[in-house]
Amino acid sequence: MNPPATAPEDAYTAEPFLPARGGLRALRRAAAECRGCPLHRDATRTVFGEGDAHARVMLVGEQPGDQEDRQGRPFVGPAGKLLDRALEEAGIDPRDAYVTNAVKHFKFTRTEPRKRRIHKAPTLREAAACGPWLAAELAVVEPELVVVLGATAGKALLGSSFRVTQVRGTVLEEEIHGRAERLVPTVHPSSVLRADDRETAYRGFVSDLGVAARLL
Repeated sequence: MNPPATAPEDAYTAEPFLPARGGLRALRRAAAECRGCPLHRDATRTVFGEGDAHARVMLVGEQPGDQEDRQGRPFVGPAGKLLDRALEEAGIDPRDAYVTNAVKHFKFTRTEPRKRRIHKAPTLREAAACGPWLAAELAVVEPELVVVLGATAGKALLGSSFRVTQVRGTVLEEEIHGRAERLVPTVHPSSVLRADDRETAYRGFVSDLGVAARLL
């Protein structure tokens, strides 16, 4: 049964919306109708993952941004462009990767109607509600390595105690949604764009991605 509009947070889940069978195409179609938590109400559309269905590496971010929400594709805004450049510099072809987000709808706020939409971090419960989609993507793609982009993605995959600053650029081996996974955490590319010393932040980001590249 779909959770009602007034359902408490502990009732949020995408589980009823998952298709019984099918690959990424079936998942993408089903996700477009997801009403598992209230984030779908204000977002323009569901932004599902995309890329090589047999990718050796899956990159998991936080949630779609403004441009992603408008275009319906992940990582097409400024952070996505920086990510592609950093991947290539680290030795990973972006075309060989699968990119997705822990949360599939854009969560935002704005001070006035028609003003710019300002990113707002999803809650842990909202990320957990979206977990079945991410679990399904992992099961279909079966990547050799998962690159975790930022704190929200890390908490969605590894729990609320995750701290990206403590484990970035390291190799973790954990059971994620019933699968043994190797993971390399790093910062989200949007944090590089916000950094006071952008060049130093970018070099650190490329260094972390280099750890992932050497594992592939």
